[in-house]
Amino acid sequence: MKRKIISINEALCNGCGLCVSACHEGAIQMVDGKAKLVSDSYCDGLGDCLPACPTGAIRIVEREAADYDEAAVAARMAAAPTKEPAAPAPERPLFAGCPGMMNKTLERKPAPAPEAAAAPPSQLMNWPVQIKLLNVRAPTLQNAALLIAADCTAFAYADIHRKFMRNKVTLIGCPKLDEGDYAEKLAEVLRLHDIKSITVLRMEVPCCGGLSAAVQRALQTSGKTIPWQVVTISTEGDILEE
Repeated sequence: MKRKIISINEALCNGCGLCVSACHEGAIQMVDGKAKLVSDSYCDGLGDCLPACPTGAIRIVEREAADYDEAAVAARMAAAPTKEPAAPAPERPLFAGCPGMMNKTLERKPAPAPEAAAAPPSQLMNWPVQIKLLNVRAPTLQNAALLIAADCTAFAYADIHRKFMRNKVTLIGCPKLDEGDYAEKLAEVLRLHDIKSITVLRMEVPCCGGLSAAVQRALQTSGKTIPWQVVTISTEGDILEE
């Protein structure tokens, strides 16, 4: 079947090995100093390895490839030798699937008593917000600062309106659940409009890497140089990286 899968340009690969660490499925190995795709069935095609590559040697292509085999990946990772002594067994049940689907119970401190002041206003500047529903010729995009956010971030980070959405056009999506690739539509947005900056807001789970990878491909396709940054939110609601 035809599906999206990574392709590695050996001429561009500098052998740093960062993609090996970034791939949570173990689909990439270093062979003779170059990154290699071990098996098509180990690659989920989400491209979490793309942002880790400093030379742009990895890209997403669509070609005939075996289906992604989550069970085979779980067995492969379970059989992989550990470099360090195994840590004590976690209290929660072991989970062999996608880390983004692991159940967690988050402990929260009691909320403070509500104050008399009114709730802060919404900072949403545009509608619709779903990338899939976006009209690439919408006038609100001209001279805009874009916030391209994984939809889970709004629930994980309580202060998203004030901290990230203020004075930005907000676009949201889920690279794991949405069909297709955002890169083509985002590249068209960048081609048609003068975009001031791009902030990618993603969760720490591996599948969210597809969002930043799509933005990176859109920038490359558009040929424009636009300031952009990636901010990572933990499932506990903390900013891990910005």
